[in-house]
Amino acid sequence: MLLVIVCALLFTINTNAQVTSSIDTTSIKIGEQITYKIQVEADSTNLIVFPEGQTFMPLEMIESYDVDTTKNDARLKLIKAYGLTQFDSGSYTIPKQKIVIGDKTFFTDSLRVKVNTVAVDTTKQKLYDIKPMIEVEKASSNLWKYLLIGLLCIALVAFVLYWFIWRKKPLTEEEEIALLPPYDRAKLALQKLDESNYLQREELKDYYSELTFIIRKYLDEKVYDRALESTTDELIDRLNLLSDARQIELSKNDIINIETILKRADLVKFAKSAPDIELAKLDRETIDAEIDQVKEALPEPTEEEKLLDQQYREEQERKKKRKKIIITVAASVLILVATFVGFGVKYGFKYVVDTIIGNENKELLEGDWVRSEYGVPPIMISTPVVLERMESKAIDTIQQIKTTMFSYGDLNSPMNVLLSTTKFLNQGDNEIDLNLAIEGSLKTLENNGVKNLFVKREQFITPNAAEGLKVFGTADFPGETQNETRPGEYVILVFTAENVLQQIVLVWDNQDEYTNDTIDRIIDSIELKKVED
Repeated sequence: MLLVIVCALLFTINTNAQVTSSIDTTSIKIGEQITYKIQVEADSTNLIVFPEGQTFMPLEMIESYDVDTTKNDARLKLIKAYGLTQFDSGSYTIPKQKIVIGDKTFFTDSLRVKVNTVAVDTTKQKLYDIKPMIEVEKASSNLWKYLLIGLLCIALVAFVLYWFIWRKKPLTEEEEIALLPPYDRAKLALQKLDESNYLQREELKDYYSELTFIIRKYLDEKVYDRALESTTDELIDRLNLLSDARQIELSKNDIINIETILKRADLVKFAKSAPDIELAKLDRETIDAEIDQVKEALPEPTEEEKLLDQQYREEQERKKKRKKIIITVAASVLILVATFVGFGVKYGFKYVVDTIIGNENKELLEGDWVRSEYGVPPIMISTPVVLERMESKAIDTIQQIKTTMFSYGDLNSPMNVLLSTTKFLNQGDNEIDLNLAIEGSLKTLENNGVKNLFVKREQFITPNAAEGLKVFGTADFPGETQNETRPGEYVILVFTAENVLQQIVLVWDNQDEYTNDTIDRIIDSIELKKVED
């Protein structure tokens, strides 16, 4: 009875659904395409799932065609075709393919394909000269923009410093008068007094104040350096003393004329005396003449005095120049400090310092990244630099394991990126154990000197919905010396398809924030791309 029941179940399965597979040829040349077909006959109520992705290893799927469906009453006949190829010569077996019909699973038969080499007759092959090198336009960079902005800022600061500090400014009228010799200034002051309207308005107090100031100022600069603050009697006594001592050749009559005008001015200013206008004009002429007399009375400066005067002027020029330099340096330092503080408040002081002195990890993070595909089936990933292909070795000659690896850095580097794709050519229907693959990767880290591995596991889903396993944590990695270690982090991502294991191993120094941001950006960019995409 049991044998009858089993036969009935087998008959039911075979009659409810039928699965067959076929190829259009069993022998191709390298790179040619094979059309692989799966034909399914089943009830129209059943859900049918055909294989997708790289499930035909060691052959590579280059195209997946739409399903051809034919309906006959309540039965469906579906034909799914795939385009396969291989770029290495040899004899290959297309593994069994899994088809799900309703809640049952079916497998097709494995098929044998021979890939032949292409014979090349070099005697009939035309030979051509090597093509010349062509120029490739270098990728644009924003460095020139930052340099231009920096140069413009420096030019602006230099212009401001020059305009307000070093520029020879046009002199005002007062400054031009101040540069004149005392005698010329006194004469010019008398001319300006003539142009005033004091006498026309009978403002004698103001007139005599200006007139006496002119003679006192001249005497203060050339004869007695306290002439401006001395009283009339004190000033006259001083002039008499200098005349008697033969320090100035000024006659008693000249001193009396100066004394008369100064005392008359005192009466006008303090006693409200009102002399005649013509007398005021005469006093002006007298002061003009006495200025000439004082000039003539003054002795000629000696060569030593001239030298001292020249040295004094040169010293004044040096002081002015030194003052300009100090102001320029102080202003420059103030601008630099203000700029540093401003950018530090906005972006952080460490970021500004690293930008100024240069930080390799920061330059990697902010440089031009490369987005590329690695391996078959391809892993799409963005990295600061292109990953370099590593020589692969056969791990197990019995299972015919073929591994392709790409990497950047090593375990001693601040950041190490390793990407590998492993094809199991004789895996058959056995599924790849991701946990076993993870244990192998962790064992490899330990064999390379990594200690104190702290391991955490969780599911990982890429932005394009590919699912895998993520193992991550902290560890102590080899340092520069033999017994030295340094703290760091690691992430191992593993994905699997039919007979393919894909791994991404990331190891980095977690003490550097730029490296942490770089790793996060790499992980966020990972996508598993199907060949038909």
